[in-house]
Amino acid sequence: MRATLLAATILAAALSPAAAGGSAQPEATAGASIDPVTTSGICVGTPAECAARLKVELEAAPSGLDMQVQFELNSAELTRQARFELGELAKAMNDSQLAGSSFLIEGHTDASGTEAYNRDLSLRRARSVETFLLQSGVEASRLQALGLGEIRPRVPNPYDPANRRVEMRVKTQ
Repeated sequence: MRATLLAATILAAALSPAAAGGSAQPEATAGASIDPVTTSGICVGTPAECAARLKVELEAAPSGLDMQVQFELNSAELTRQARFELGELAKAMNDSQLAGSSFLIEGHTDASGTEAYNRDLSLRRARSVETFLLQSGVEASRLQALGLGEIRPRVPNPYDPANRRVEMRVKTQ
């Protein structure tokens, strides 16, 4: 039951207007508007300008569900919590509602270490998640692991532990 509910939630996120490139912005008057893509959450400009910017950013980014798995410093080993969450995700991914969906697994690091080391570590993190999902019955053809290193931090402080992660996204194309 829980896996079916999670599968329905993932499917709904992937099919939402924001994931499809539609505007998630409510209409408002000129001035500052909420922009859920930016880290500050604020877009300065008219609502139309902010909606256009949001649409461009959503089209440039992978669409669908955004799920994160956190890692310890200099580690690609899955934590107990990560294994639990990935186990639930694997059940949902194996549900018939998501049978035709593919997933992008993006590994990231904080800025501790050299650029080359961080690229390698981020790929090892993505492959750790991929391996867990494969062992949980998800087909290899539905998964794509990438190591992005430190180039896309989650938070502004490049050394923040929040940047040590793997993000999973539903590929909608």
